Amino acid sequence: MATKHDLADWVHDALKDSGGSARLVDVAKKIWNNHEIELKASGDLFFTWQYDMRWAANLLRRSGIMKASEDSPNGVWELKK
Repeated sequence: MATKHDLADWVHDALKDSGGSARLVDVAKKIWNNHEIELKASGDLFFTWQYDMRWAANLLRRSGIMKASEDSPNGVWELKK
């Protein structure tokens, strides 16, 4: 069963697969396309995963893996190079 902590890896993977940056909606689509079965089997996470995806992005920013939101175009998430 997936947890919200798995979302940090999934966000990171989605951004890597997108060349290092993507719109939030495209990250969500990649996560859904790659992890739909796990999300559906994850109890309450199924209903909160898009919120938790944003939490995971903030975790990646604080860890220095993603750029700060003010350093990226509006609505775009980016990995640091």
